[in-house]
Amino acid sequence: MRISIDHVTHYTYDEPVRASTQYLRLTPRDNTRQRILAWRLDTPGTPIATFDGYGNILHVLTIDTPVNEIRIRALGEVETSAVIDQPADFNGVVLSPLLFLRATTLTAADEVLAAFAERYRRRIGTLTGMRELAGAIHKKMPFKAGETHVSSSAAEAFKIGSAVCQDHAHVFLACCRHLGVPARYVSGYVYSPGHSEVHVASHAWAEAWVLDRWHSFDIANNCPAGESHVKLAVGGDYLDACPIRGARTGGGTESMLAAAHVTADQ
Repeated sequence: MRISIDHVTHYTYDEPVRASTQYLRLTPRDNTRQRILAWRLDTPGTPIATFDGYGNILHVLTIDTPVNEIRIRALGEVETSAVIDQPADFNGVVLSPLLFLRATTLTAADEVLAAFAERYRRRIGTLTGMRELAGAIHKKMPFKAGETHVSSSAAEAFKIGSAVCQDHAHVFLACCRHLGVPARYVSGYVYSPGHSEVHVASHAWAEAWVLDRWHSFDIANNCPAGESHVKLAVGGDYLDACPIRGARTGGGTESMLAAAHVTADQ
């Protein structure tokens, strides 16, 4: 499948931003499941290209002149295959899976979430058991936008009982880590026929270490990551892998509009 992506993020401020640094994880890498045919970033100024500690492609954009808006655009084409969860799909920095056992502020399990996870402890070492856990989260937390926000923790989203893809991933990570299974957050895009016009933000799913490799779990769509998915970055939670994260001086009140237009040719 050939997937075309046009992702625009536009910040506006009611006062000039005197200085800004943005960390962009908006560039995918080649692996066995995806091949980058064309990709570019359009930004104000020239960002510095490097890699972060997880092996993600990272661009650091620094703006040191006053501005009232910042517009960042990522666009390109990616060829994907139906290969699922092959070891070479997860290239980058070779890190021990044990790193992804640590809980974060967004993925800490409270008593309620821990009790839910305990129902799956006996089969958690098998891929079937992991799929059951993912399916249970999908059923218990139907997709509904607007109920949570970007800083909602796994425990908060679970209590609300509805979620967006970020929350699904965080709840899955919290359960896995509570049960002793390494798991990590994945940011990216997904082509969804019938819902592919404009999405407010990019997609998110999770990977868990089962037996001898990372396996993918798209909780929101109740499936593994396949040819409809384009992978951008991995991390301990949303804050490690989000497409854009930054800091600024000045600017007053910020408004942000984001849209990812995802289309595909079979």
